[in-house]
Amino acid sequence: MQILVEESERPMAIQWERGMTDDEYFQFCADNPDVRIERSAEGDILIMPPGGGESGFRNCELTVQLGTWARKDGRGRAFDSSVEYFLPSGAAYSPDASWVLRSRLDKLTREEKRKFPRLCPDFVVELRSPSDRLAKLKAKMREWIENGAQLGWLLDPDRRTVYVYRPGREPEQLVNPERIAGEGPVAGFVLVLAEIWAEL
Repeated sequence: MQILVEESERPMAIQWERGMTDDEYFQFCADNPDVRIERSAEGDILIMPPGGGESGFRNCELTVQLGTWARKDGRGRAFDSSVEYFLPSGAAYSPDASWVLRSRLDKLTREEKRKFPRLCPDFVVELRSPSDRLAKLKAKMREWIENGAQLGWLLDPDRRTVYVYRPGREPEQLVNPERIAGEGPVAGFVLVLAEIWAEL
């Protein structure tokens, strides 16, 4: 197992003789609450830099729109970037926004809901920040779909581009859309992009 500091030319790596169990990993994250941590399917621990002000503003707008729609729709729950999911592949990732059907959440115990849920969200959104490498985010989006997400959006504000990911299909690229309509699990959700495209 390694610990990698993301987004540097030469990531810092710290080697362990064995990987962490899910419980050990959760405790490691709990012991380091001020650090953004994820785990790859290979068991590497990834340390990400914090987002800047502009990314935080954009992510807040994304979360507000998804959360407002989810409350009215009632079929599922929306989550912000603070939740992390244990995926079937062994990865533990935290999307910038996500949505899960209530019927799937109802299958989790109260304790499972208080930790990292062992499921892949039905819908995920990743929001590219200036420090993110696009190729890495695209690879992460493919992982979300491979692990069970039914729809994923990768938003690149600086290029005003949305990449739409669906199971069994090549990603669709939308350049400078004013809004994007949900489908499948989040049919009826419309994300208005003006504030997300806007500079702070």
